[in-house]
Amino acid sequence: MNTDTLSPSHRALAINSERLWDSLMTLAEIGATDKGGVCRLALTDLDRQGRELFVRWTRDAGCSVRVDAIGNIFARREGSDPSRPAVATGSHIDTQPTGGKFDGNYGVLAGLEVLRTLNDAGVRTVAPLEVCVWTNEEGSRFVPVMMGSGVYAGDFTLETALAAVDRDGISVGHALQAIGFAGNAPAAVADGAPRFGAYFEAHIEQGPVLEDADIPLGVVTGALGQRWYDVTVTGQEAHAGPTPMRLRRDALQAATALMQEVVATAMDEQPDGRGTVGYVQVYPNSRNVIPGKVVFTVDFRHANDEGLSRMDARLRQACAAAQAVGRVQVQVEQTVYYPPAHFAPELVAAVRHGAERAGLPHMDIVSGAGHDAVYVARTAPTSMIFVPCKDGISHNEIEDAQPEHLAAGCNVLLHAMLEQAGVAAT
Repeated sequence: MNTDTLSPSHRALAINSERLWDSLMTLAEIGATDKGGVCRLALTDLDRQGRELFVRWTRDAGCSVRVDAIGNIFARREGSDPSRPAVATGSHIDTQPTGGKFDGNYGVLAGLEVLRTLNDAGVRTVAPLEVCVWTNEEGSRFVPVMMGSGVYAGDFTLETALAAVDRDGISVGHALQAIGFAGNAPAAVADGAPRFGAYFEAHIEQGPVLEDADIPLGVVTGALGQRWYDVTVTGQEAHAGPTPMRLRRDALQAATALMQEVVATAMDEQPDGRGTVGYVQVYPNSRNVIPGKVVFTVDFRHANDEGLSRMDARLRQACAAAQAVGRVQVQVEQTVYYPPAHFAPELVAAVRHGAERAGLPHMDIVSGAGHDAVYVARTAPTSMIFVPCKDGISHNEIEDAQPEHLAAGCNVLLHAMLEQAGVAAT
């Protein structure tokens, strides 16, 4: 449906920004930290409290609620045509151990605010609307990350997800039972879980691009693809004093050269290349011993698969060259591959149109982080809406966002969902 077919009164609808902010602050009290952040790990008792609050709020808004076998929650506001696939939105409410108030939570509560706004205005849509809470997006307690949406999309099986364990040996299946969110509804589209007619996800950017450009809204066209690796460089431990430089098999010197190559590779793939070494372990890690082994991680990201493949090839060539010198052995293991996500052009256009109609400065942007929308996009037309976060900081207790930016993104979400769902005749 074209938004221009909506009546002037529907085009003038606006969310209640104070209510949205109050909801965010109320949810943030569950797992609040001393530094102003939130620690609400997936499938803990605090997560249960957050889930129960969401369920109560959505039932108060007149929604029915279903919970699937991986614990994903779907709050449904019926439309005039129940045969139509739902127009959905959502995100997650689990956090990092030192997380903030907005990552994920904003997308869930922006969806709730859309439903409340439509209730206030007495607007009934043609297609049903749903707000989703996806299980274990962060992956802080259980891996894989984006677990609930990944099961929904069929990227991994329900059985695999339920069997995953945390550091204490507690499984996802046991934890779901313990908090009362082991649902009976099918969890995967392939097993009968409903497909959406459209899916939108509102989110803080988690980076500095929008704030740097002084633009309040990002029209997300897709998400960077990712390749993650574990690299092991093996040399030979030896005494730091008696061993001449030319005779050393120093694993750390070879590894640091490879780490610099990771950065150089990403710099040659601008503007969309990213290269990060985030974890390094040196053995034996003694000040007077030449390191005999180094293990480090590589995180490559790019907007297209061709770029990711170039980065992959360059890393492997550099590792082979380091080994060919003959002083170290280098092993490369790819641990993660997410292809780049390209969101549905018609939904990207709906977000852009909503921003233009609201008079909001906006820009196209590619998400550098993974989101549940990346998995949902494999099953239904999908797009995302970004708003700035202060200093681009996220996964941090100081994570912050301006109320007016959050309201602007929620208003664009409201009209994008109305455009896709249609307004029933009264």
